[in-house]
Amino acid sequence: MSNYSEKQSKTIGKQVLFLQTSEENCRNGEGAFVRLKDNGILFAFSEFLKGTGRDHDEARVSGFVSYDEGETWGEKRVLFTKGEDAINIMSVSFLRLKNGSLAIFYGEKYKSSEGLITDKMYLRVSADEGKSWGEAVCCFPVDGYHVLNNDRVIRLAGGRILVPIAMHSLTGFQSGTRFSLPGSVAFSVSDDDGKSWRVIPTVIRSPFHDNVQLQEPGVYQHEDGKIWMWCRTKYGCQYMAFSEDDGETWSDLEPGLFFSSPTSPMQVKRAGNRTLAVFNPIPEYCGRDRAREPWGRTPLVCAVSTDDGKSHDGRSFGKLFYLEDDRTNGYCYPAIFAGEDYFLTAYYHSNDTGHCLDSTKILKVMYEELEKTEG
Repeated sequence: MSNYSEKQSKTIGKQVLFLQTSEENCRNGEGAFVRLKDNGILFAFSEFLKGTGRDHDEARVSGFVSYDEGETWGEKRVLFTKGEDAINIMSVSFLRLKNGSLAIFYGEKYKSSEGLITDKMYLRVSADEGKSWGEAVCCFPVDGYHVLNNDRVIRLAGGRILVPIAMHSLTGFQSGTRFSLPGSVAFSVSDDDGKSWRVIPTVIRSPFHDNVQLQEPGVYQHEDGKIWMWCRTKYGCQYMAFSEDDGETWSDLEPGLFFSSPTSPMQVKRAGNRTLAVFNPIPEYCGRDRAREPWGRTPLVCAVSTDDGKSHDGRSFGKLFYLEDDRTNGYCYPAIFAGEDYFLTAYYHSNDTGHCLDSTKILKVMYEELEKTEG
């Protein structure tokens, strides 16, 4: 695995928004960005209202809009709330549809009379740039407990919409129990712009017989059409698989040793002529203290590739920059938005609470910062 400390140049970027929690708002996070038709940027996120900020506490989807390329943000507004029989909604992704409407994807969770947590993955469509939203449409028609991360839904070059899902249980999940499925990644696709959905029969399964699971998958399509899937594990790094037929079949799972990881998600997106990977590497120093470093999710780095990330290792992603390096805080669940001469990244920030799923920070990084310090 890479020696990240030798490659550190400096912490880059500047804070443009920090969403701190309060007594009435116990957690902010799992966000995504989208460009609006009036040239604004909408940032939506999961705003947890009651409880202690656990995944199954009450939440709604709220947002902010910026009209100066992320420098400042307007007043918070509520985009929509959970269904009457749901316990929360969270983890949003945006996609622009072919007819110009805006789609938002998210998960909605439910609690049965037996105490089991189940969920559904939905999309809603807005014809007025997020001011109002249509009825929820299920985009992963499988019962159970599954996970769709924030900022994960992509459109392939041929028009197909691809949704990566971590499958954990076909009956539901109860806190304190083990997941009932071996680690697995599934995919839902739509070839008619979200009107109908099909689950691809091929499922990527964990190579190990344990309860660690393959978790929180993401996907990126290279310029040659090949799709790269990565997922969080407890095996010391992200694991990867590849598809050359729009997600119908996948290669054998393999470790992505360059993308070391302390059981934390990664995000990869194209930004201009670069491919960016934002993740938590396992640093060189030893003696990690989880009480001082929330969940081990520090530092947060951005690895930069100028060849479409095609080798998936240090040969492509050899340029590394620190976004956060304070060992007393944790950072995770990044989202990326590419502007003309900058990118934005939003992520959880533990804000000195000892729990990394707390506040959300948006960082703005100018591409010239990468050019001045690359190499």
